[in-house]
Formats: sequence, C-alpha cells, structure tokens
Amino acid sequence: MARVPYHDVDSAPEASRDALKRQSERVGKTINIFGAMAHSPAVMNLYDTAENLLGDVSNLDAATREAIHLTIANVNECDYCQAAYTGAAKKHGFSEEQTVQIRKGAVDGDDKLTALLAVAREIGGNKGHVDDATWQAALDAGWSDVELLDAYADVVRTVMTNWFNHLVGTEFDLPAAPPLD
Repeated sequence: MARVPYHDVDSAPEASRDALKRQSERVGKTINIFGAMAHSPAVMNLYDTAENLLGDVSNLDAATREAIHLTIANVNECDYCQAAYTGAAKKHGFSEEQTVQIRKGAVDGDDKLTALLAVAREIGGNKGHVDDATWQAALDAGWSDVELLDAYADVVRTVMTNWFNHLVGTEFDLPAAPPLD
C-alpha cells in the first residue's frame, strides 16, 4: 500500500497540476508514480523540470535515454520503474528481448550502447565512481565526454524515480517487466 495518496489533475495540489498534466500527457495517462509525486509540488515539479530539461537539451536521443533509465531501474531494483521503462523503451524501438538485455547490461550487436550503459551502471551502482577503463571504453566506442555527462544527468533523474517508488511504495498500474531468466 502506498504511503501517500494518488492524485489526478483535478485533485492534485494547485502547484502540482501543470507539471502533472504535462507528464501525464507525455506518457498517455496519469500513472501512479506521477499521481503520488503530485502530492508534493516540490517533488512533482523537480521531476517535471528534470525530464523536460533533459528532453530539450541532452545530446542523447530518446531511445538512448530510455535505455539508461531501464539500466538504472535494474541497478536500483525498482520493479515499478523497470515496468515503466520497459514500456517506454519498446515505444522507442527496442524489442522486448533488447529490454531484457539492457537490464542485464549488454545489448547484442550494439557495442556502442553497451559501452554507454556500462558507464551508467557504474555511476548508479558506485555512487558516481566510474572506472577509468569503463570511461575510456565508452569514448573508444564513439561517445563524447559531453554525452557521458548527459548520461550522468539521466542517471540522476532516474535515481529520483527509483528511490521515490521505494520511499512511497508505489503500487503497480503497469504491466510488469519480463523476467530476467
């Protein structure tokens, strides 16, 4: 059971409504995480600002960003976000099998993406520390240092959603991610 109530645009605190409406429209409905975030205008607006900013200025395309989100949801063992980001990754062109591979840490036939996700996985799992060899492998795979910093920004944005779900106990309203094995 969730620790906070879920809101829709009409029941949300006034200061959350615009952000909740934008995020609900972005994904096609008000999912439980957004309904719970809306209970705190600070949380809802922080997420909305981060998501909109990254969508506008990141050097990473939407599919790559979704792969990072899915990777970090796995690192943080957030079942709700693994479900949400599996659906989002599929909308951005990944197959269901690729979403499983992303969660496991390597995408068959895509060494470049795998190298970037290794950096993201280390950022998320090692409190920001990334081994020099992992960083260099991503550069050697064709990522720029700016793109690696943009990946860091998406890791931070995703940690927010993962930890929020752990904190409030967001109830599932999405299809579960496929099992890893």
